[in-house]
Amino acid sequence: MTLVAVAAPPLGCETAGMNRQSNLLAAFWMACSLACMLLMTIAGRETTRELDVFQVMEMRSVIGLFMLYPLIRLAGGFRAMRTRRPWQHVGRNIAHYAGQFGWLLALTMIPLAQLIAIEFTAPIWTALLAVSFLGERMNIWKTTAIVLGLVGVMIIVRPGVDAFDPGQLIVLAAAFAFAISFAMVKSLTRTETVVAIIFWMLVIQSIIGLVPAIYVWRQPSAEVWPWILVIAFAGSFAHYCMARAMVHADATVVMPMDFLRVPATAAVGWLLYSEQIDALTALGAALILTGNLLNLAGRTTRPQPA
Repeated sequence: MTLVAVAAPPLGCETAGMNRQSNLLAAFWMACSLACMLLMTIAGRETTRELDVFQVMEMRSVIGLFMLYPLIRLAGGFRAMRTRRPWQHVGRNIAHYAGQFGWLLALTMIPLAQLIAIEFTAPIWTALLAVSFLGERMNIWKTTAIVLGLVGVMIIVRPGVDAFDPGQLIVLAAAFAFAISFAMVKSLTRTETVVAIIFWMLVIQSIIGLVPAIYVWRQPSAEVWPWILVIAFAGSFAHYCMARAMVHADATVVMPMDFLRVPATAAVGWLLYSEQIDALTALGAALILTGNLLNLAGRTTRPQPA
């Protein structure tokens, strides 16, 4: 599940002096975010061996809400979670729920290296959506990032050459749904704290997924419960750790650390699931990540107003 960096909003529980710039602290929080995402990937695959994706997502949201409660208390309690933009939260979470569903479904269908590589097109689609709906300008960096992302996906999927795998198309659609979600988050962070955004994510997605989860519900075995708790914790706190990293360093410092998730996830697939990494998948992933890096570089070379 992709995380995207935006301008760091107030976390709702920071104190004076904690917002100092520190690449070391940023690296620490990004390492925590990376660990959460790797755990989420493993837990997602293990839970979906036994349970339907709808049930996994519902349990993740409900249990994650209880796990978030200490941060809610630190941020000022439920009163601090009030929002004047409920429909923006609803729209954002419909897109995010669709992306999560596609991501978990694809997790059961394709190798982890392909999943994460294609997922990392989400920041590129986010840049395109920001141009279309948030008034940001297209430039050579964003154009190059989009082109490299498309070429990278074509190399990984190889339409007409290898047998078509629906999981590749599903995760590509999930990446685009994440991009819609991230573009809306970028707008929400102008007025909402990170804890409030995560709170409403868990509440709204619990409501969205309740009926489908009841329809496919089955009693989880004792063996799968630890993985359910892992996916609930990691799926919620990866967002928080990313936001904490953004407090301590700029996006151009933080986001390249997140790109480590691609080789790290490929290594997990190789070590735990004996998944092989072919040269074309590695090349496609490299092009997608290069596009992301160029897009970040463009943000630092933007001309300053006189």
